[in-house]
Amino acid sequence: MSKPQALFIPLNIAVLTVSDSRTLAEDTSGQYLVDQLTAAGHQLADRQLIIDDIYQIRAVISGWIADPSIHAIITTGGTGFYIRDSMPEAVSILFDKAVDGFGEMFRLISKDDIGMSTIQSRAIAGMANGTGIFCLPGSSGACRTGWEGILKEQFDSRTRPCNFVPHFMRTNPSHAS
Repeated sequence: MSKPQALFIPLNIAVLTVSDSRTLAEDTSGQYLVDQLTAAGHQLADRQLIIDDIYQIRAVISGWIADPSIHAIITTGGTGFYIRDSMPEAVSILFDKAVDGFGEMFRLISKDDIGMSTIQSRAIAGMANGTGIFCLPGSSGACRTGWEGILKEQFDSRTRPCNFVPHFMRTNPSHAS
């Protein structure tokens, strides 16, 4: 007797690009994330590109956190050490719980591609109101590393032994609809 297959549960995912120099048409990192999440069977809930301003970042992400139809948010950009890079400072204050292992694993797997420069990544993640928030660096390569190495499987309800999907559905009951 075979074990029944788990069902795939599509998520509604919002994508935020933070850049002082790119337009939406030039946003290859954000477009990569949109292409990958939709190819995996998820829905794009919203997509925005804003400048690296701590209060604009908080406003957009707070709106998405409050929206019961959005399960997860992926951001790209603003995680470095330049003076305008403020994603971790903007977002971490919104977390109900930090996902400490996300940044650690991102740096571990990106070391194969960029060597010790990975220590300059301030990739972070957390949960707020049952919504997952995952902040990646701004390069397409970093987005590929984050998606392929972590998010693709963790956003798939069939991934065993565990994935993020039950947390998105359980914490905020309106997410299940």
